[in-house]
Amino acid sequence: MVRRRRDRGTSVTVAAAKKGELVPRPPKKSEYEIRFATSNARKGWQDLVATIRNPMTEAWDFLTRTPQSTTPTNYPLRGELGTISRGGTSYERWQHKPTAKGTARIWFYVHERTVVLEQVHTSHPNETK
Repeated sequence: MVRRRRDRGTSVTVAAAKKGELVPRPPKKSEYEIRFATSNARKGWQDLVATIRNPMTEAWDFLTRTPQSTTPTNYPLRGELGTISRGGTSYERWQHKPTAKGTARIWFYVHERTVVLEQVHTSHPNETK
C-alpha cells in the first residue's frame, strides 16, 4: 500500500511498511552496493547463504568495502575469463571465495560504486578447473 502525505509543503509518496518486514542495512557512503546481474546469481547467493551463512556475511562485508583488493580469496580471473562485456563496456571479472578451503565461488565485476554479482557457484565452476 502506498500513501501520500504532505511534508513541508510538498507531496511525498511513502510506501506503507508491512508488519515483520526486514529492515535493510543502510550502506555507508564509502561502501559499494551489491546487485545481482541474473536470477541464477540470486539463486546461487541464496543457496550459499542457506548453507554457509557466516562466511557469506563476511563475503558481503568484504564486497561492500574492498571488492577490488587482491587477497588469497579475492582476485581477478585470468585469460578469457578475466573480462566480461556488458552493454558495450568491458569490465574486469573477479572471483571471490567465501571460504578459503571451500569450493563455492562468486564471480563479479565492479561498475562505479556497484558490485555486480554475475555468477554465484555453490561448487567450483568447471571453467576454472
